[in-house]
Amino acid sequence: MVDLNEALADTASLVEKFLDQLLAVEDAAERQLIESMRYASLDGGKRLRPFLLMQSAGLFGVGERSALRTGSALELIHCYSLVHDDLPAMDDDDLRRGKPTVHKQFDEATAILAGDALLTLAFEVLTHPETHANAGVRCDLVAALAKAAGAHGMVGGQMIDLQAENETFDIGQITRLQRLKTGELIAYACEGGAILGQASNNAREALRGYAHDLGLAFQIADDLLDVEGSVEEVGKAVNKDEDAGKATFVSILGVERARSQANRLADQAIEHLAIFGEKADLLRQAARFVVERKN
Repeated sequence: MVDLNEALADTASLVEKFLDQLLAVEDAAERQLIESMRYASLDGGKRLRPFLLMQSAGLFGVGERSALRTGSALELIHCYSLVHDDLPAMDDDDLRRGKPTVHKQFDEATAILAGDALLTLAFEVLTHPETHANAGVRCDLVAALAKAAGAHGMVGGQMIDLQAENETFDIGQITRLQRLKTGELIAYACEGGAILGQASNNAREALRGYAHDLGLAFQIADDLLDVEGSVEEVGKAVNKDEDAGKATFVSILGVERARSQANRLADQAIEHLAIFGEKADLLRQAARFVVERKN
């Protein structure tokens, strides 16, 4: 069996190299913008989303270059979302991945522009013919990512998260918030692989089920880390939600019930992969990793 940590490290190395080349610094007036984009996207993170996308694409025999470009585009969206999420108008965080956030390292205006540029660069990568020879497939990739990242996906979830500071949410509202804010990009990580591979409806449905349960398990694990983790382990401030008075899976369910629910969701995610046989072993390991990680 292939070791998950080795596979994650290999994917991270490929994504790092691709983004490093994509964001080459030139001696131009916009140099600070490029440097801030590099700061936001290089040297950090587990690269879980591109890993999931590349593994999903591998189920259908998709070439590594196509999967890498699509996974890297997704990672650019994720990095943009973190830059904007950390801004004073949002979560107002000073630390991300163990180093100062972009607006602290540079300034707020640069951080806003860096996020904007990372977002648009993602779609530039997807529309390039190197991503897929079939223009229809490229259009499908763009449409799906725009939806996952937009008002009915990640950005919509962020809006609801801001409202949660002034309202009392129940478990249904928290589940919807996190499905949008976190789950939709994780869903795209699996759907994007299926789009690249022009997969059957049954295969797509299986991956959607896997991604749905994995996304919720991921967020519950995040909530647990916010309560139980340290700044050194997590690489960012902890107890932020409790301090802000926000409801979370942990505040509603309690630590033990939340942990049990995360494990149950990971098990359910794994069950969805039965139709893929041994080819999906790394995706199965990823489901366990999501709930057992320490950062």
